[in-house]
Amino acid sequence: MIELSNIDLTLCILLLSALALLQRNLAPGISRQLLISMLRMLLQLSIIGLILTWLFSHIQLSLVLGVALLMILAAGREANARQTYSWVTRWNIWISTLALFIATTSMLFLMLLAFIQATPWYHPQYFIPLLGMLLGNSLNGVSLAREYITVTAHEAQDRIEGQLMQGATWLQATAFLRRQAQHHAMIPAINGMAAAGIVSLPGMMTGQILAGTDPSQAIRYQIAILILITVATGLGSFITTYFTTRQLFDKRQRLRLDRLKTSH
Repeated sequence: MIELSNIDLTLCILLLSALALLQRNLAPGISRQLLISMLRMLLQLSIIGLILTWLFSHIQLSLVLGVALLMILAAGREANARQTYSWVTRWNIWISTLALFIATTSMLFLMLLAFIQATPWYHPQYFIPLLGMLLGNSLNGVSLAREYITVTAHEAQDRIEGQLMQGATWLQATAFLRRQAQHHAMIPAINGMAAAGIVSLPGMMTGQILAGTDPSQAIRYQIAILILITVATGLGSFITTYFTTRQLFDKRQRLRLDRLKTSH
């Protein structure tokens, strides 16, 4: 495998920095976000590189699960960041984290135990990268579902309350809302599968091919992970859609938009 030097990475950083400068006059907010995101990426990937190197030489279940838990908690936080509305009560923030935990770990253990069958099953070489791919992709679906529900609930308040006044339950009054939220959440995953192999070469397959893996075997891995990512996204967004909508109603099935506050 051909290695990249520090000079190569410095050139990439300079290119992104130049883009941020070009954006400064047109979209100063985007320019700042580009630089902050780049710095976060550099710091986070450098740290995870050190952690993975250490984990590979200290293969212990408690250590691997500890890192996995931190990744899931961080993903839950990101799912709630940059939302138009945030919850007044802190407990509701855990909806996204719980959805991500259930969706990604179920698909992860299916991949590890049924397909890869690594020994031990918690080997960090497989456990951490696969969890990262599942979390990173299903995170988008969970975030999109939550954003759509909270924003559209405000816009469609009269429609929802009108159905409630006619005797509809909260599930019936929000059927259209949950259906569209699920649709929005699944679009990135569907596009990813539809474009794979024609428009784009997915990252996992590309990385394996660059590392010297037989292309046919790399494709098998990519097919499996794309399907599991889509299932995890669907399951995570479904859980988020249901419980987020439920939290917008009290025990008397009244719409409680006062439980949300503007984030910005």
